[in-house]
Amino acid sequence: MHFQRQKLLALTEYLPPRPALPPRCRPRPGPQELQEDGYTRVLRRQAEQTLRDSRMVAVCHYNSMAEEDVATLGHYLRRHNIHLKFVLNEVIRPVLAQSKYRNLLPLFVSRNVLLVSPEAPAREMLRVLKGVPQVTLLGACIDDTILSRQGVENFARLPSLEASQGQTVAALSLPSSQTSSLLQRGPSYLTALLDEHIRRLRATGGALEPPQGTGGASEPPQGTGGASEPPQGQNH
Repeated sequence: MHFQRQKLLALTEYLPPRPALPPRCRPRPGPQELQEDGYTRVLRRQAEQTLRDSRMVAVCHYNSMAEEDVATLGHYLRRHNIHLKFVLNEVIRPVLAQSKYRNLLPLFVSRNVLLVSPEAPAREMLRVLKGVPQVTLLGACIDDTILSRQGVENFARLPSLEASQGQTVAALSLPSSQTSSLLQRGPSYLTALLDEHIRRLRATGGALEPPQGTGGASEPPQGTGGASEPPQGQNH
């Protein structure tokens, strides 16, 4: 009875029909063109405008946070003119692929947020993110330069633009000031020597000349010259 049941199951087993062509010989199906809705186009247009108006675009990995913590983080970032943007990968990836930020595409693999700013306050951004472990910096693009996390930290240690310009101006003006001082040293030294020589000449000349009030007192008076001679009557 057991063998008869096995024979019956083997005879009634379903065998699917074989395809006429093997799967590898069939043409590959083309990509299905999905018609995007108007809301997606609006989000992409906003993302394009945000990237166009920003000097600093930082990509961060985002973990779940309470709404109060997110609001606090946004408040601290806005103090330094940094804006927190939540983006969807299916929205931001096509925008990045057609822009100068295409090298940031490998960073968008999970839930991400963007920190954008029309300036480049990298030092302030790192200071704020240091107290928020739920938001991890992955990379950034500052002034059309792709930087890793270490690159952003090195950029934050650089002095400000005004300080760099002041140092450059000081370095460029130092040789000219030294040249000017060297050129002025000879004439100024010669002028000092001439002044000292004139002063010594005046001092020496004043000591040799006699005083004007005592010039005639040393000569004997003319009226007393004959009184010293003996009278003629006494000689006889």
